[in-house]
Amino acid sequence: MTRPLSICWFRQDLRLADNPALAAAAAHGDVLPIFILDDPAAGADRMGAASRWWLHHSLMALKASLGGVLHVAAGEARAVIPRIAAMTGATAVHWNRAYEPWRIDRDSRLKASLAEAGIEAVSHNGALLWEPWEVKKGDGTPYKVFTPFYRRGCLAAPPPREPLAIPDLALAADPEPRDIADLGLLSDEGWDEMLAPHWQIGEAGAEARLAGFLDHGLAGYKEGRNLPAAPHVSRLSPHLHWGEISVNRVWQAARARPDLPPDDVDNFCSELGWREFSHSLLYFNPELKRRNLQTKFDGFDWREDATMLRAWQRGMTGVPFVDAAMRELWQTGYMHNRMRMVTGSFLVKNLRLHWHHGEAWFWNCLVDADHASNSASWQWIAGCGADAAPYFRVFNPVTQGEKFDKAGAYTRRYLPELANLPDKYLFAPWTAPSPVLEGAGVRLGETYPKPVVDLKQSREDALAAFAKLREGAS
Repeated sequence: MTRPLSICWFRQDLRLADNPALAAAAAHGDVLPIFILDDPAAGADRMGAASRWWLHHSLMALKASLGGVLHVAAGEARAVIPRIAAMTGATAVHWNRAYEPWRIDRDSRLKASLAEAGIEAVSHNGALLWEPWEVKKGDGTPYKVFTPFYRRGCLAAPPPREPLAIPDLALAADPEPRDIADLGLLSDEGWDEMLAPHWQIGEAGAEARLAGFLDHGLAGYKEGRNLPAAPHVSRLSPHLHWGEISVNRVWQAARARPDLPPDDVDNFCSELGWREFSHSLLYFNPELKRRNLQTKFDGFDWREDATMLRAWQRGMTGVPFVDAAMRELWQTGYMHNRMRMVTGSFLVKNLRLHWHHGEAWFWNCLVDADHASNSASWQWIAGCGADAAPYFRVFNPVTQGEKFDKAGAYTRRYLPELANLPDKYLFAPWTAPSPVLEGAGVRLGETYPKPVVDLKQSREDALAAFAKLREGAS
């Protein structure tokens, strides 16, 4: 007797362990794993270049873990999946939910069309600790402030489920074998050479990253996570975004270590809570990527300056702590969280360029570019989000460097042209006497840029623009 066949549609859940959709598909019978690059449905929200680079290699790792069986296609999933189901006789399709507006719309339409064809379509929670609709205030409305969302909402809700084991799989043959390279995910940016040394992509790499962090990075996390040269950040964000490891696995693994300081574990788990909060904001505010949550900022006096924007993007602003972070982003596809705040503040407050420019650049350059987290975080730093940093809080990149990179290890790593500057002048080389600059081999305006703005004056100008905005809103 022929066993029933189900399709497991992989999306941002590129793993075998703790994969609810895969486990459900395996319980149904034989499984055909598929991945579809659905750029038509994504439209303006299609992945950036760094994300596509990561995805290519993650799919290669997933296919290897599946014994070489992974159907890949490019095109509209709403057309591809019914066609493959009809071709193979699949009676069910399983996938894990995603929360971008375009995915929700597409998936809802696909479910309806599959149901009309007599094919069971089931979605699962494989991406979040709690679904957005499960964490609401007592009056049924969504939270708009992180701390009560996490403390009163998440921690008061039923605890996250235990991770699932890798299921026993009986894989069906791929009806239309093709190479992952045919998806055309790799660009001509040359990022394979630049980014690859910094990452072990795939489920095994995610597990290795988690183990290393738990053993060597989580102790001291509460304070150490602010130091960009220290090993106290997990760097799990791209693995979580692509679902190479589940957030349930990370949460439970951290909680299961009684040898680690409770404050550090709690602080790390609250960062996973911020990820949950970002998804909640996106779910209840589908235009999060494009519209200010605080509409008073719709009238803010943003500048347009392509030269300034380019200097920021390339790490050539003449402000070392900002430039080091922007070069880290370009060279590794990643940026330390403290540095995301520093560079974001510099863009929207010192340069007074719209946060949309920052969101778009990070979207293209980050290997962990996530619709929810990227949008929510840029709104936070711009002061226009739900639970935002006050606009008048302007990060001073000089004092930030002196406080969080005292020995200059991070800054010198990405700005080798300033490596010989004394610590006293490293974060503000324009204040160094000429003999000091000459001795360090630094020629401002030649080997390293002069500052594109005056930090004090640009801060005052930003605060004046904000004051004008408040006057207009009153």
